[in-house]
Amino acid sequence: MTTAEQHRTDEQLKALAERAGRDLEDAPALDIMRWAVETFGDRFCVTSSMEDAVVAHLASRVRPGVDVVFLDTGYHFEETIGTRDAVEAVMNVNVLTLTPRQTVAEQDAEYGPRLHDRDPDLCCKLRKVQPLEEGLKGYQAWATGLRRDESPTRANTPVVGWDARRGKVKVSPIARWTQDDVDDYVARHGVLTNPLLMDGYASIGCAPCTRRVLEGEDARAGRWAGRGKTECGLHG
Repeated sequence: MTTAEQHRTDEQLKALAERAGRDLEDAPALDIMRWAVETFGDRFCVTSSMEDAVVAHLASRVRPGVDVVFLDTGYHFEETIGTRDAVEAVMNVNVLTLTPRQTVAEQDAEYGPRLHDRDPDLCCKLRKVQPLEEGLKGYQAWATGLRRDESPTRANTPVVGWDARRGKVKVSPIARWTQDDVDDYVARHGVLTNPLLMDGYASIGCAPCTRRVLEGEDARAGRWAGRGKTECGLHG
């Protein structure tokens, strides 16, 4: 990147995102990822919940050694941490693990135990939203695995959009994919996936707030079930 590109203003980044969102709407996921890597260089990263490593794998095909940001909330399933460790061991990526400012014990001491049950929005803010905002400060753009078919709240996800809250370009290269597309990619490339996906979990978050989905439910129905909550706050 040139010096000017490294110091793009929010207005320039927003215009870049909006133009790319239109131009790349029908582009293959790998082309969208290639655009992001070529445009932002080392000021681009991938975020992963370690539900699977599809987006990390896509990025590694374009930029070996790409930064993959993982939020260790302190509440993850053992299988999720194991998936992270496996991705770090076998894929050509640089896994960066972010942690909240407080340990679970420190948070319990200040807010009381099981904050996730009493105020899940605050718990997500402390253990996900704030750490990610800190961790993304050095980047101009970040990639997610959001898909439009996952839930009604994600139906309008652009392949490239503007994250106004963080002042970043947000890239969702598989936004137009279906679950079948994901499954096909995983099978074709031997991509690592979280073993919980084979045990009834369709969307995997923190253990206290995630359950298996029932037949006929959408993929995210097992997240914060019964709490009237559908998103952690990372994506709006």
